[in-house]
Amino acid sequence: MPGTVLLLAASPTGKGRLVDAASVLPVLAAVPPSILSGTETANVVELADPLEPQAVLTRLRAAAAAPGPLTVFVTGQLHLDRRQRLPHLALARTTPTTVRYTGLPWHWVREELRLRPAGATTLVLDLHADPETWEQLHTVPLDSGRNNAVHGRIAPPPARREVGSPSYMKAVATVLRSGHRPAMAELHRQVLARLGADVAADMLLSTHTPDSGDPHDAISAAARDGRYAEADELAARWEEAAARAHGPASEDALHWSEVRADLAMFAGDAARSCRTWLTVAHARLAAGQPSDAPAVEAAADRAHHQWGHIKDAARARELGPALAELRLRVPGRREGALENVQQHLRQLQTN
Repeated sequence: MPGTVLLLAASPTGKGRLVDAASVLPVLAAVPPSILSGTETANVVELADPLEPQAVLTRLRAAAAAPGPLTVFVTGQLHLDRRQRLPHLALARTTPTTVRYTGLPWHWVREELRLRPAGATTLVLDLHADPETWEQLHTVPLDSGRNNAVHGRIAPPPARREVGSPSYMKAVATVLRSGHRPAMAELHRQVLARLGADVAADMLLSTHTPDSGDPHDAISAAARDGRYAEADELAARWEEAAARAHGPASEDALHWSEVRADLAMFAGDAARSCRTWLTVAHARLAAGQPSDAPAVEAAADRAHHQWGHIKDAARARELGPALAELRLRVPGRREGALENVQQHLRQLQTN
């Protein structure tokens, strides 16, 4: 099965730059796609200093939907948004005061990859952290998802007025240009041996995926085979069990509701996916979660996205007012979300 490779290198322009991230792309691009992915053939998507987090999200979502092995190479720098202190990957326009709106929230990466089966996704990271993020990472490690193998390093902030080098990722490219891709843990070991004392102060990342047997694996396998009804039935059983054990508004139960919303999207049932995401968003708000909590915003954004893909005008008109009401409470990070719903509703009323 063909592999998919996503090369993402991003850092701000100007004095906020901690690392020259894009300098690694020519070196990585010189590695054959099959070596980058560890498969006979591979599709490679390259993102060099992207401007908009939504554009990165679109590419990440498409890569996550690919059925074969996925390898994501990320080079850049991490910052905390000032409101929620959540890590974000800085993009070209990111400044310390605009991180929340111009950076890529790291939890988006985790969320987009969460339905992929264990062992199918590898993240290779070469990240620098600003001082606040570096301090927080000592007590709150970077969460890249339980199903994903992660290898790489997070470097402390460079000295003032200096720009760091993505030396870990360049060493990865150097090893791979030999024409052979070792197992990722071995590749990580070889890279660290090359860098020596250069990584002495870094946080080193080398985590493996859990053993199979997780219910997500069976659900993901059924979805990949197009057996969406079977996948939804399995997820529904886990949702019911979680609701009985922990309550319908518990994180466990809501997680399985989110899985079912994703499955409806994969099955092409945008209306059912939208309705489920609306239910999840309202459940989280009713449980006291703030309107700008990542899980609440994600549910609202996904409901909005799926609503825009409903082809049946009557069903879209039915769900539109509920989405507009939700957008009043959860405007999200993109300006004009409520206005977009209202405008689309007006168009639907005239059709």
